[in-house]
Amino acid sequence: MEYGKVKGLEKKVSRIVQGTIMLNAGKLEEGFALLDAVYAMGCNTFDAAHIYGGGASERVLGQWIEKRGIRQEVVILSKGAHHNGDRKRVTPFDIAADLHDSLARLRTNHIDLYVLHRDDVEVPVGPIVEALNEHHAAGRIGAFGGSNWQTERIQAANEYAAAHGLVPFAVSSPNFSLAEQVNEPWAGCISISGPQNAAARAWYAANQMPLFTWSSLARGFFSGKLTRQNFEELKPTLDSSCVHAYCYETNFQRLERVEQLAREKGKSVPQVALAYVLHQPMEIFALVGCETPEEFRVNTEALELKLSPAEMEWLDLRRERR
Repeated sequence: MEYGKVKGLEKKVSRIVQGTIMLNAGKLEEGFALLDAVYAMGCNTFDAAHIYGGGASERVLGQWIEKRGIRQEVVILSKGAHHNGDRKRVTPFDIAADLHDSLARLRTNHIDLYVLHRDDVEVPVGPIVEALNEHHAAGRIGAFGGSNWQTERIQAANEYAAAHGLVPFAVSSPNFSLAEQVNEPWAGCISISGPQNAAARAWYAANQMPLFTWSSLARGFFSGKLTRQNFEELKPTLDSSCVHAYCYETNFQRLERVEQLAREKGKSVPQVALAYVLHQPMEIFALVGCETPEEFRVNTEALELKLSPAEMEWLDLRRERR
């Protein structure tokens, strides 16, 4: 495992972050076994959210951390203020309500990395920054940031923080993978993949803001199971958001190049696709949702796979030859 640092957080942060959306209170033993195995492989950072499983992911993660007695060793990343079917919820009230729920579920008085799950561009950034600073000052959260926030909004939030002597956003969590997100898998998703988002990637590279990128394997598009040839056969079994967001010609071209490079290097499709994410000139921590220890082990090998700049550009269709 490799580790990085986030400003405002003393603990090291594993470059591969295990998600918890698959955790189920009805399968506690299986969930604990998965978390034990992932932790033993060096992952000390776990991604959860107020909305996941109606709170189940945070509850199971919290129970596991408490029973293992490792609160000081692990980094908890959790998210709040997701919209619901009735209204947008990026308000000081909703941030506070979700945060207190999450603290109780996680059985802790402090969340290391707290991220707003969505943005509402119709509201000013000032009250949001002030609310997060209030919780930071009270010790409830450490470093904080936004998931699915545009770079312009993050910059505006940090300019507000600088002008008012407040703590700025330290992290961001957009979608990023080798696959171009042709359509949003869900409303309000912000991606920095594809040629149309080159400016956002350049902003992150220039500012070196840590990124906790989600759907690093494009909702299973780079699982190694899907090919151009078997797409129609597998389509009914695929994650619907994978089909809607990623199953298009430009991405099948990328997939074929990943398959070719994987054969040449003796690696798997997901290892090459994840290595592409980790080789970016940005400060990236890749979120993965491994459901078995073996899946996580395979992902860790991507850290050792080296890709040349020419290979990176070729995989992303930016050059015809390597």
